[in-house]
Amino acid sequence: MAMTRKRGLIVGAGIAIVAVFLGWRLVRPMDIFVVTKNFERPIDTGKLAPPPEALSASACGACHQAIYAEWKTSIHSRAWTDPYFRVDWKFDGAQQICKNCHIPLDRQQEHKVLGFRDAEKLKPILADNPDFDPKLQHEGVTCAACHFKDGKILGVHGDLDAPHPVEKLADANEICLRCHIVQGARWDTFYRYPPCGTAAEIEAGAGRWQGRSGELTVRNASELGCVQCHMPAVERALVEGGRIRHARRHLWRGGHDPAMVKQGLDIRFAETGADAADRRAFALTLTNVGAAHFLPTGTPDRYLSVRLRVLDRDGHALEEQRHSLKRTTMWRPFIVDLWDTRLPRGQPRTYRIEFPAASKPAPAAVEAVVRYHLLDEARRARIGYANAEPIAYEVFRSRIALARGL
Repeated sequence: MAMTRKRGLIVGAGIAIVAVFLGWRLVRPMDIFVVTKNFERPIDTGKLAPPPEALSASACGACHQAIYAEWKTSIHSRAWTDPYFRVDWKFDGAQQICKNCHIPLDRQQEHKVLGFRDAEKLKPILADNPDFDPKLQHEGVTCAACHFKDGKILGVHGDLDAPHPVEKLADANEICLRCHIVQGARWDTFYRYPPCGTAAEIEAGAGRWQGRSGELTVRNASELGCVQCHMPAVERALVEGGRIRHARRHLWRGGHDPAMVKQGLDIRFAETGADAADRRAFALTLTNVGAAHFLPTGTPDRYLSVRLRVLDRDGHALEEQRHSLKRTTMWRPFIVDLWDTRLPRGQPRTYRIEFPAASKPAPAAVEAVVRYHLLDEARRARIGYANAEPIAYEVFRSRIALARGL
């Protein structure tokens, strides 16, 4: 009897411990990636040769006018001030580590990172930063974030005789890896592609990697094609009055730009074979033809929605289908990828709608609409983001008439 009671106490204690542990996992601060060496600290500008104000994009723009004008239109320039980021960042605890990508220079941050209180490097030891520049902070991913390292200015055209000596970059794609290969190999993480880890998706899409997140090592940065896609080639002078040479536009267009998304998609909507002679069927096929990574990519909040409708003469829906191309992840108590219906590179996805040809009221048209969503509405409401700009836009609409008069 005593043995049975002891066994019962042990089992009960074990259940209680598991319950407490799972309860803590449901409310704990959310850590979704591993802090790796490449971005555990902001970029050190202590070896800066020119005066600190030379780090400002406006200082660079005095000579590089065309590049500066493009940068000002980019999401990089708003990496710190973007309203959605600000709300989302604060909702998730305003972690210091996020600053190292959104305001990556040490002089952009109010505090210096002296060390870390934990092995995961998510609890930095901070001190006031006497070199903090609030104006520079508002530049987000500014010029020096990509073109300054170890006291040297970097560029794809090395020129030691320039007004400021420029050291040649081996491959510009390597710069992108600091923030776009964010890892996720934690004991409690079971997703394949970490948020912001677009490089992992590119490697997987090319058939070079099939492991869990965090196991990725990019063997050849030039194969990623980041700058080749997001910084279109152009022939122009780098400075006013300079010689014309091969260069790239500093735009970094992505999910916020409808034209860029449309360029990455091939969408076709047409009649197809039905299952019976008295029925009609239409197929919508989407193919990711422009992005080496999944489409959409980046934050898991982004997704594509598909709506197929059969309409009567008055435009009322007789039949309707809705589909989402998105990544669905369980975040608590453990991080698990549940399913991923986004578009891998080059793999078509087809959705069919079929209906009786002679139903009453008579079908008059079929319609397909595809929209790109920057943020899920449920997430928007949960974090309290009162967006001034739309969080979704249309990338495709086609209506095929079946009868006269619609």
